[in-house]
Amino acid sequence: MRRPLVALLVAGVLVGCAPPRSGSLGPAPTAAPETATPGATPPAPAPVTPATGEPATSGPRSPRPAPPPVTDAPTTAGAVTVELWFVRDGRLVPTRRTRPSTLATSRLALTELAAGPTVGEAATGMTTLLPAGTEPLGVSGGVATVRLAAVGGDPRTDRLRRGQVVWTLTQFPTVRRVRFDPPVAAADAPVGRADYADLLPPIVVTGPTVGQRVTSPLTVTGTADVFEATVSLRVLDAGGREIATAFTTASCGSGCRGDYRAVVTWRAAREQAGTVEVYEVSANDGSRVNVVRVPVRLAPAR
Repeated sequence: MRRPLVALLVAGVLVGCAPPRSGSLGPAPTAAPETATPGATPPAPAPVTPATGEPATSGPRSPRPAPPPVTDAPTTAGAVTVELWFVRDGRLVPTRRTRPSTLATSRLALTELAAGPTVGEAATGMTTLLPAGTEPLGVSGGVATVRLAAVGGDPRTDRLRRGQVVWTLTQFPTVRRVRFDPPVAAADAPVGRADYADLLPPIVVTGPTVGQRVTSPLTVTGTADVFEATVSLRVLDAGGREIATAFTTASCGSGCRGDYRAVVTWRAAREQAGTVEVYEVSANDGSRVNVVRVPVRLAPAR
């Protein structure tokens, strides 16, 4: 009886000493995962019906009510803020929009995505590949069905376009995956963020956003896959002078993506244009690489 006990104790020590290593694709949808009883027959998929925010009509082809529209975006005083994923330099990058509150936030998000970046965002290189007319058909079991408007283009452009939709819609807790109509290739399989994770740049900045008025201290957030998980940042004033620096460590790095959060402070005598730069310090020569520049408005010191 003593030898099995010793073996168990040794195994426990070895597991406890293993270094933690877990990546992140950013804020994860919070809807509970589907569970199944072992040996049970999987249930038939629920029908997908239009999710427009209006009451669904009944009929012989719609035996169940329409699933509720996505309503989990942040709301304040009659407004809703949604995250949009545009394309820059062949990669997916986020920004945000605040619009009048609506029940059909998934439709709002796709409409804003198709409308494209603002003038300020376009000046940083952001663009959209999503055509007008793309619409959500409904949400069922954590899967949103989206009808893509007729588009052409090479496979990489089409994949970036679909990645925009997936990363934008899966911000909502009720959506974990997306099914496209027409389907991706010959398989009608739902896809999630992990299927398009390779389209992210080494450093993603989720806050602040382009054109945002910021005050000191400022919290800078995002995800990164960089050497030794070290993320550096600095704030530049209207003249391009460095007025603050900081660095932090992402929750994972050097081969896996982790979340980061850093706080930076500065002093400014007047409100002015500024830039928040987030970057990686090269292990080869100490230069700034994978730089993400976010133009902002620097509020004066109080």
